[in-house]
Amino acid sequence: MHSVPLVLVAHGSRDPRSARVVAAAAAAVRRTRPDLDVRLCFLDLSAPSVDQVLDTVAAEGHSSAIVVPMLLGSAFHARVDLPGLLAAARSRHPGLDLVQADVLGDDDRLVHAVWDRVAATGAAGSDVGVVLAAVGSSDTAANSRTTAIAPRLFAGTGWAGVEVCFATTEPSLPQAVSRLRASGARQIVVAPWFLAPGLLTDRLDRQADEAAPDALRADVIGDHPLLVDVVLDRYRAALTRRTLPRAA
Repeated sequence: MHSVPLVLVAHGSRDPRSARVVAAAAAAVRRTRPDLDVRLCFLDLSAPSVDQVLDTVAAEGHSSAIVVPMLLGSAFHARVDLPGLLAAARSRHPGLDLVQADVLGDDDRLVHAVWDRVAATGAAGSDVGVVLAAVGSSDTAANSRTTAIAPRLFAGTGWAGVEVCFATTEPSLPQAVSRLRASGARQIVVAPWFLAPGLLTDRLDRQADEAAPDALRADVIGDHPLLVDVVLDRYRAALTRRTLPRAA
């Protein structure tokens, strides 16, 4: 019996580094579960598109697929954009059962993956201040959820503090650096709350060059093993929902 395909849906970017890093994460999922049929597609700006991959899945005769959004937040893309694409695919392929899994979100394992990326910079001790740099949203509730990651990342570290900044709204990276320095931080680490690099991480890097030129730069989450764990958990949970008997 063949496994139900796992369709990973990433955001997409004009920056080719983004697609390369997401593809490396998809490859890590395949290495971990070589029995799974893992496909990667993008919502925008990168290829292949969601439509292209789902049409291929249907053309190959599959009757179902699990779609895992590789997104750190549950905003427009997860709630409106992707469901619309899946509804259109179901209309084109009436025999194709598509189940959208939960987003990766702010899973504790991803927070730990960021901690690992910070540790890899060599920063340690009570004078370390970490800027957790995220995209930002027009949805203040979404920004509040991201801000709530800071104490979770900070817990048990012994650092001077963790402050969240956003690339597209306030607080800005310079504001976060100022708060950390006021808390006694002398070594600043910029830690991206991003799966992959792109235009926004570059913007944050430029801000860091000005606000804290000696700051260490942690890597994006990328193909971290804990990201793979979360992806596979989302797949398994959606697969369970698909196989549960439906109410009459």
